[in-house]
Amino acid sequence: MPQSNQKKWPVAVPCWRQASGWRTALPFTVGSARKTNVFVLLILTVGFYATLSIAADENIDPGAEKENPILHIDHLLRTNWEENEVVPSPLATEGEWCRRVFLDIVGRIPTIDELDAFVKDKSSEKKVQLVDRLLSASYADSYTRNWENLWTTILIGRSGGTERNSRTNRQGMQIYLQEAFAENRPYDQMVQELISAQGISRLPSDAKDAEKFNGAVNFLAMKLGNDPNDADYGTQAAAKTSRIFLGLRVQCTQCHDHPFNRWKQNQFWELNAFFRQTVALRRFEGGRNIAFIELANQDFQGPTSEPEEAEIFYDKRNGVRMAAYPVFTDRSGATTELSRSGFLEDVDRRGELAKLLRQSGYLPVALVNRYWDHFFGYGFTQPFDDMGPHNAPSHPDLLEYLSQQFVASGYNLKQLIRWITLSESYALSSRFGIKNKIDDPSTGNPPLFSRFYPRQMRAEQLYDSLLTATRADKTGSSSVQQNEKRTKWLRQFVIAFGTDENDEASTFNGTIPQVLALFNGDLVRQATSTADGSFLEEVSQNTEINTRQKLNQLFRAALARNATAEERQWANKAFTESGAVTVALQDVWWVLLNTNEFILNH
Repeated sequence: MPQSNQKKWPVAVPCWRQASGWRTALPFTVGSARKTNVFVLLILTVGFYATLSIAADENIDPGAEKENPILHIDHLLRTNWEENEVVPSPLATEGEWCRRVFLDIVGRIPTIDELDAFVKDKSSEKKVQLVDRLLSASYADSYTRNWENLWTTILIGRSGGTERNSRTNRQGMQIYLQEAFAENRPYDQMVQELISAQGISRLPSDAKDAEKFNGAVNFLAMKLGNDPNDADYGTQAAAKTSRIFLGLRVQCTQCHDHPFNRWKQNQFWELNAFFRQTVALRRFEGGRNIAFIELANQDFQGPTSEPEEAEIFYDKRNGVRMAAYPVFTDRSGATTELSRSGFLEDVDRRGELAKLLRQSGYLPVALVNRYWDHFFGYGFTQPFDDMGPHNAPSHPDLLEYLSQQFVASGYNLKQLIRWITLSESYALSSRFGIKNKIDDPSTGNPPLFSRFYPRQMRAEQLYDSLLTATRADKTGSSSVQQNEKRTKWLRQFVIAFGTDENDEASTFNGTIPQVLALFNGDLVRQATSTADGSFLEEVSQNTEINTRQKLNQLFRAALARNATAEERQWANKAFTESGAVTVALQDVWWVLLNTNEFILNH
């Protein structure tokens, strides 16, 4: 079949993403003639795969598609491909699919044993079985850790709780999320708990206060302010609640009507009014630094000191001052207005908001769009958390269908993950096919999902994948020391590279400073060590396999595939010139860990 139009995949050169595509970090030198040969080895392109046409199965009962969410996802996407006259890319290799599903579900690449077990499995149901296993108790710790990492960043940012005198307790937030994901708590329940939470933000030192701990309070701990009567009190709480749980970016409406969205200035302040009975009480322990906070509810009397009519005020652009009371506007346009009283005995504003959010039509749509973006690199809207009439979804029928199914499942996050990862689109190659060149969202075109979109690993994924590939965590350090190293390594992307905003904080974005930090850091030096007990030492000293098999072990560990014939040819030159297999393998391994093929989820 014709192959000349397929996209070549650069294996070696470190790169970062720009609007024009993947840019390399050249000029770059390895530092020695011996390493240069290995570097040249990897400035190759991965072999092409035959272009396949994936057609709909004419024997599938349309009724069965409706009942099976995975089949219906496939049906809706195929319909869209036909309407846009594109043919999807061929299927990804088994190694590529296995690698991406490990990265997306449990936050790391597969080990060699896990990869080999999947590839060698002859069962026609092996993809279903692998996804189910990753979502089962067998991988509970990895699954929980991955999604706790993700949602900690979503809710409080990458640096939340690490600042001096912070009201947020990062460990408290993590404990809540670990428990929620470990039991697969329904998403709507989690949202209600996060919005209505009361209690103290950290585990107490005194056992008698243990029942007061509620890690969920850390979501709002730093988003309120000092005095509920202040004009801007709770603006961050309103903006983040809307953006994270409703998929609406309404922060600009605190000053004026949204120029495109149907949200108006009064709606922002009506949402803000729900938070005015909430206070984050600072608690100290023998010093001036905040030890923890206690999130509590109290009566709100408003700036006019009339709690029966506890309004808040905001100024329109023309200078007119307006009053606002707690009113929730749902996706359908329906509004729910609470009592204007600020007395808790009359109405618990925040508790009522939590119930309204749980029942909101926005909630499932926003979550489905967020998770689709997680697994494909693009949501149905760009950005995924800025939905509304001004930003029409690329696949409205699919978004609505999946949202309805998510609600029907009881807001089961694992079920949603299963549907997405077992869809036909998720199994496609990231390379362009012959007839889907227009499917390139990086150029501004709407995503068609006729191929998998390559993207950089998150910093956490990169760290955990390096440990998985190299077994660098098995070389003597205790679990406490490993956690300290991990925290320190991840912190550099906040401190050194300024990615403390939620949008950027979850991505290792491949800038030159980050690439250099990766190349020259302690983690890679440890990963490429040949010390006793290291991965490289085990491979190089294995007398039961030949040099070619040793090379393939490195490639499978890093890239989930064997070396190509051309790569083996150049590697043989490196082996010959080095005179020592261990040294040559070390050089190859160093380069593999620094290739974009390793750093990318593709």
